[in-house]
Amino acid sequence: MNIQIFGSSKSFDTKKAERWFKERRIKYQYVDLPAKGLSPREYQSVKQRVGYAALVNTKCRAYEDLYMAYITPEAAEEKLLEHPELFNAPIVRNGKEATVGYCPEVWSKWE
Repeated sequence: MNIQIFGSSKSFDTKKAERWFKERRIKYQYVDLPAKGLSPREYQSVKQRVGYAALVNTKCRAYEDLYMAYITPEAAEEKLLEHPELFNAPIVRNGKEATVGYCPEVWSKWE
């Protein structure tokens, strides 16, 4: 398994995801989402698995400040890559598989 957790230090779900993998002694790579973001290829891979709607945090302040609800889907994807604070956290990847949020029922199938 090659687990990557893209998360935020302020996100409780990210902390719960890290704890879940630590308790099972599963090694993972942590990526600070607000600082690093996702590369365009990583974004496309995750979007293909979970969909655009699952990736965007519509409740964050940046969503309203950037008028994400009022722009075209193509422009929204560009803004999403430019402003990683718009992502829902955590995004957990295992190769080509991906989840958004706290999903231990899916992760247990990866073991």
